[in-house]
Amino acid sequence: MSARAEERLPAQLERMERARQARRGRVVVKDEHITLSHGSGGKATHNLVEGLLLPAFDNVLLDTGDDAAVFALNGGHQRLAFTTDSYVVSPLFFPGGDIGMLAVYGTVNDLATGGADPLYLSVGLILDEGLEMAVLGRVVESMTAAAAAA
Repeated sequence: MSARAEERLPAQLERMERARQARRGRVVVKDEHITLSHGSGGKATHNLVEGLLLPAFDNVLLDTGDDAAVFALNGGHQRLAFTTDSYVVSPLFFPGGDIGMLAVYGTVNDLATGGADPLYLSVGLILDEGLEMAVLGRVVESMTAAAAAA
């Protein structure tokens, strides 16, 4: 980066911060019911996060809007990236993959965008009553394989 660009950087960051603060609170969730589109990662997801979740859980780590929260440990000598995600797709198995692989690779991707080397994953399951254990077993096997590959 040139010296001139470095001189302009603080002003640019300040403008971005003012825009972020001005945008905060403007999004109003108008939907009366949750739909699949709220989990698709598109505009409905954005509106749900910006209009409901971020104001409720307002903190500096979430305010960045990144896929993973990155914060310092041990007096700033180490950094840790943390993310959590949930996936609901239908069908569970689709050409080229399944929900298990999608969940692992999606979460690993969120960590990688924060500059992290994924070391550990936690698992949260959203299970429909009546799901066959054999189907869950296939998903878990897929998650195991994806985690090992990642």
